[in-house]
Amino acid sequence: MRREAPADYIDPAAGLPRQPASATNRKLTRGTARHTISVVSVDDRGGPQPGERRRRRVTPGSVAAALFGAALFAITLRQTKLDEVVAGMQSVGWGFLVIILLSGLRLLVRAWAWTLCTPAGAGLRVRDTFPAFLTGDALGNLTPLGLFASEATKAVYVRHRVPLATAVSGLTIENLIYTMTVAVVIVSGTVALLHNFRVSHNLELLFLVSVGVMLAMLVAAGFIVGRQIKVMTGLLDWLHRRSLAPRALSGRLEKLRTLEDAVYGFHRQNPARLFTVVALEGFYHAAGVAEVFVTLAWIIAPPTLLVAFILETANRLTNVVFKFVPLRLGVDEAGSALFTTVLGYTSATGATLALVRKVRMLVWTAAGVFFLARWRGADA
Repeated sequence: MRREAPADYIDPAAGLPRQPASATNRKLTRGTARHTISVVSVDDRGGPQPGERRRRRVTPGSVAAALFGAALFAITLRQTKLDEVVAGMQSVGWGFLVIILLSGLRLLVRAWAWTLCTPAGAGLRVRDTFPAFLTGDALGNLTPLGLFASEATKAVYVRHRVPLATAVSGLTIENLIYTMTVAVVIVSGTVALLHNFRVSHNLELLFLVSVGVMLAMLVAAGFIVGRQIKVMTGLLDWLHRRSLAPRALSGRLEKLRTLEDAVYGFHRQNPARLFTVVALEGFYHAAGVAEVFVTLAWIIAPPTLLVAFILETANRLTNVVFKFVPLRLGVDEAGSALFTTVLGYTSATGATLALVRKVRMLVWTAAGVFFLARWRGADA
């Protein structure tokens, strides 16, 4: 049963009155998932702005990304021993259930973290955010627009429970904390790799650059949040004064300012929640290491925790750099094959590890598509 808010209900995130949602508005809200839109292009009713054109479902960029991934996938498999890959997949067997459960637990943890990043009285529950995460990640995995498709869909999915501004602010805070923990994982894993294993000069240079970028990002994020520097609205203000700001964003300047205030004020207003969210994100990464450990244990032999951690670091790095490639097809297999070779395994072991990861990704993507179809079908 949907919960309708009174006409004079005040949005805790935006501080604006919320209008009662009619059946037509709800249909618009859910219909936005049929198009890839950014959060800032959604109005208070969840629908696209008047006069906004329908975007094409297939673009040259999406075709190029898919072809790039498919070609890299074919090249990687050609350079590995397919009989070893097949044998490794078969050796996992019922272990796929454990791997799928571990990955599902990771998604559940991030869905819980999202609820903790919203105001306590907002009423957002894990039973709302978990299917939203699955639906958003399904679109993010299947389309080359990755983050844009994923995060917009998650926010709109829970529009029937909380105001859109509340959903967006909570999701933004959770993503910011998650991104910073990813940076810490990548830096730690890369340093562990360089300290304990021999790599080529070119790879060492690439890894050192990656560490430098991540450290710079962490320092910049800490400085911006600590000094409460309004980067987004400050830039828009500067562009607006020179008549350079996009019209769609200029009309939402105050809402964006409210969003920044909510993001920057979270750590001061909710220190206990911040600690819990950071702990949950840490658990998310620990579960990722456990997933790599049990997968390699079934494929070939139990690795050390250090090796599992480094391979999970490689997985996080691949997701960050190649988010635009649908299902990380090809790039995941090539990256895993490269890292397992450095760590003393065969390239076939890395390709098998990536394919196992692909299977569990497809399982949860299918679950997300199911929730998406059920969500859209409710208003059909």
